[in-house]
Amino acid sequence: MFNNLGNLADLMRNAGKIRENVEKATEALGQLVVEGTAGGGGVVAKVNGKMELLSVRIDPKLLTDGDAELLEDLVTAAVNQGLTKAREAAAESISSLAGGLPIPGLSGLFGPGSGGA
Repeated sequence: MFNNLGNLADLMRNAGKIRENVEKATEALGQLVVEGTAGGGGVVAKVNGKMELLSVRIDPKLLTDGDAELLEDLVTAAVNQGLTKAREAAAESISSLAGGLPIPGLSGLFGPGSGGA
């Protein structure tokens, strides 16, 4: 029982450093950029570690084909692949910040399909 009080005291002493580390990690996630691709690179979606879609590039050849349904499917696939990569990279980044210690709830922090500790 008293062992846990010591852990709590350590946590309270280090609260400022923990907050600083979390702020740095959040900033780093905004700088992390990954790409998802579909259609052999015909569609490229860039996503950051905050799960924000930054850009979508579509090969002009896909636009001249006139197949809107195919283009919609390719954009969806590229964005989803980008989000998956961003979730995995963000979870890895946060896990390394914690020094490899398991963080309860981390696996669900970045949504479905995230890695986690």
